[in-house]
Amino acid sequence: MNIDPTWEPPIDLRLATLPLASGAGAIPALGFGTLIVGPAETRRATADALRAGFRHLDCAERYRNEREVGEALRAGFESGAMTREEVFLTTKLWNTNHRPERVEPAFDASCARLGVDYIDLYLAHTPFAFAPGAEMDPRDEEGRIVYDDGVTLLETWRAMERLVDQGKCRAIGLSDVTLETLIPLYEAARIKPAVIQVESHPYLPQTELLEFCHAKGIVFLAFAPLGHGIRPGPLDDPVIVALAREYWLTPAQVLLAWGIQRGTAILTTPKSPARARESRALLPLPQSALDEIDAIPTRIRLNSVVETGVPGFIARGR
Repeated sequence: MNIDPTWEPPIDLRLATLPLASGAGAIPALGFGTLIVGPAETRRATADALRAGFRHLDCAERYRNEREVGEALRAGFESGAMTREEVFLTTKLWNTNHRPERVEPAFDASCARLGVDYIDLYLAHTPFAFAPGAEMDPRDEEGRIVYDDGVTLLETWRAMERLVDQGKCRAIGLSDVTLETLIPLYEAARIKPAVIQVESHPYLPQTELLEFCHAKGIVFLAFAPLGHGIRPGPLDDPVIVALAREYWLTPAQVLLAWGIQRGTAILTTPKSPARARESRALLPLPQSALDEIDAIPTRIRLNSVVETGVPGFIARGR
């Protein structure tokens, strides 16, 4: 089903954008996620994505590779292939920097690593505050995460609002958030969240959360739209495979088109030039195909980060 009946995707899904109700401009619906292992692989995959036409990059302090993403960006700018204004750049505040006095220094450090003087979208990576310090996953002697009870999410948000006031970032939002956490923050915020980023695919459509976002003008940005490559998963689903055959598409293209056509932005991380081109070569699906995907009964969450603030895909056997 099309949850937002007022939004129609363009024939060329590569050009789809979603306006930012709380912020400047619009976010490209198809984005490149930079959760990539290894500096050389990050530089190469990011450069390949930019050459393939991706102009929306999703980064994070936690990924520990902002510097390499920045190097690929700088090469693209210097070659004349794109300008800074043509790239929508997102990065995220990590859990150990939730205290208000740590927010701006963390933001400035991300900008320095990326080699830019502003960020289009700054997200709180999770709603969970960890004990502040240099260790990204502070743990006690028994190996348990040490949370920071001395700061609230709203206090962190107020510090992020000041970044917008100063012109350092154009929009702010939340990642790995549930509807129960989002609603009170939305109601209290002076600058409303422009975007939320959460896991979503046919096995986890998050319909109620998506409906709230559409009602409030919040962009719903889905990560793991292909199921993070976990097999068996959405890429192997009989409905997806059958539709791919019927419409001469790959299963990945079917899943990406479904995500954009239901009015969400999506992140994917192709690791080769061929995969990057495949991810950009999208065609709209007919409503009957969208309805078939919506009717898939499987419900699985693949990442438990919303429960603990610790990212990690759940190992699943066959």
